[in-house]
Amino acid sequence: MNREKKGSLLLGLAALLAVVVIVALVGLFALREDEVLITGEAEATEYRISGKVPGRIEMFLAEEGDHVKKGDTLVIIYSPEVEAKMAQAQAARNMAEAVNQKAKNGAQHEQIVGAYELWQKAKAGEEIYRKSYERVKNLYEKGVVSAQKKDEVEAQYKAAAATVRAAKSQYDMAVAGARAEDKAAAEAQVARVDGVIQEVELARAERYLTSPVDGEVSERFPKVGELVGQGSPVMAVVDLDDAWFSFAIREDMLSHIKVGSEMRVRIPALGDQEYTVEVTYIKAMGTYATWRSTKANGQYDVRTFDVKARPLHPIQDLRPGMTAIVVK
Repeated sequence: MNREKKGSLLLGLAALLAVVVIVALVGLFALREDEVLITGEAEATEYRISGKVPGRIEMFLAEEGDHVKKGDTLVIIYSPEVEAKMAQAQAARNMAEAVNQKAKNGAQHEQIVGAYELWQKAKAGEEIYRKSYERVKNLYEKGVVSAQKKDEVEAQYKAAAATVRAAKSQYDMAVAGARAEDKAAAEAQVARVDGVIQEVELARAERYLTSPVDGEVSERFPKVGELVGQGSPVMAVVDLDDAWFSFAIREDMLSHIKVGSEMRVRIPALGDQEYTVEVTYIKAMGTYATWRSTKANGQYDVRTFDVKARPLHPIQDLRPGMTAIVVK
């Protein structure tokens, strides 16, 4: 074999070897799994502001993005139904108070005088019937009048005596005023109406919706003039001081992540600065959304877990939605 043929053969073998090496390297890189980044996002506690009283939005006192303090009034709701109930309750209160005063004051002077005159008139009538009965009784004992006549006059006398007792009782009641039971009932009616007024006052106070925490207004739902029902959310306030990170992590990557363990995360939105966080919560997520089969190579199915971690120290300028990447 001459030198040219030997050179061609060696060149061919070298080319074949190079192709084999290239294919092997391509296969190696193709089969190698890419490094998986564990990413999550920042979250914060959000409070929905809603009222107990239905009505229309009369005024907003805070805009989206405003910082508010706990107790600040954020929304005023106009509710004509509450005002109508207050008017009804006030009218009922006036009526109950009038009845109560009447029970306390007793009968008027004119009523007492009238009852006294009726009593005296009944006494005069009784006196006349008493004298008539005594005369008829004497005549009956002498045999001048019949027993029937005596019985008739006696019955008239007893009726007159009963009229006197009844008139005396009416006079005593007028002087004494209402009974204790009537007074107690009138006072109870006033107390019941006062309870209704207090209830309406509480409903009035519910027209003014306040912030439950220091935070930032993140969203407003209705517009001024729109009707809102009882319990309908009107505004959202987010507490930026109560923030955490939420990650969706496969279970085959949880070997070093435990509740109470610490991790380092970097936040691109804050210049890729790193922060230390503590894992506070680990729970399996729903299989319908997180299940992944690995039976082809690992003979088991992989589930995804929801992992939450809180910063050990407050992170300035951290906002919900910012991406966090676990640093290995």
